[in-house]
Amino acid sequence: MKICMLGSGALGSVLGGVLTEGGNDVWLIDAWAGHVDAMNDRGLTLRDGGVDRTVKVKARTSPEGIGPADLIIVLVKSYHTKEAIEKADAIIGPDTVVMSLQNGLGHEEILADAVGRQHVLAGKTYAGGVMLGPGHVIAGTRGKHTYIGELDGRITGRATRIADTMTRAGLATEVSANIMGTMWDKLLINVATGALAGITRLPYGGLYGVPEVRQCALAAVAECISVATALGVKLTSENPEDAWNLAAEGLPKEFKTSMLQSIEKGAATEIDFINGSVVRAGTRANVPTPVNQTLVACVKGIELWLAQYAPKP
Repeated sequence: MKICMLGSGALGSVLGGVLTEGGNDVWLIDAWAGHVDAMNDRGLTLRDGGVDRTVKVKARTSPEGIGPADLIIVLVKSYHTKEAIEKADAIIGPDTVVMSLQNGLGHEEILADAVGRQHVLAGKTYAGGVMLGPGHVIAGTRGKHTYIGELDGRITGRATRIADTMTRAGLATEVSANIMGTMWDKLLINVATGALAGITRLPYGGLYGVPEVRQCALAAVAECISVATALGVKLTSENPEDAWNLAAEGLPKEFKTSMLQSIEKGAATEIDFINGSVVRAGTRANVPTPVNQTLVACVKGIELWLAQYAPKP
């Protein structure tokens, strides 16, 4: 299968590398020229269980010249989704499937507006990645599942083929007839750890060692569950402990959430698509979300400090 990773940061590189190892024709597209050059020159190095292995990959800073893909997996930062897909005409053909595996909620609507709803699949992955440097990432795929599905809940041949392709490559993938519930299930995971890791600057080994952090995480997840229930979303579990425990399952102590990685780089985060999406949905459902509102406020304050007040190197 010809697959383009539209956004090849930490997670995009991990998935692109594993899919390449699985025998697919994969192109890793990312705006970071240094990362792209390193992958083309030396290959992509995946650190798995503390052991490095290098995969020969094809990387570009632009979709130009690649030609239409069978599948585009969108993994740019949420706030770049619209711009990225609008510039991806060169890889979109009449039968191309466009699938977001981004954190949070709201990406499918952006993609559907750009390419047509008929091209779009929804998906969520529990796999993770950490960028160690250009061409070098930690791969968090062991025991981590990916779920994909049609927006209308149908089980289709194209979704099944994509799931089979990913599974054969080593990325355990299932087709869901309840993809909205699946997406909210993943949102619970992101709500549990993303903002708190960014605020505290703690990797998982430290994050899970502070009882007060755990209590705050459980309260944020409980709000998210209340909102989902009010909206009629069918969740796998309505126990906040399950999301807290699942978030770290199979990941090393040095693992850092994507929100923490963004803050460490001084970049904008995806807070509006994660905790912010809970707050907006809570407003629609008339469900209070004070803990998530507080986490959003704290992360936005950190973003402003980094942009305007942090000492410049």
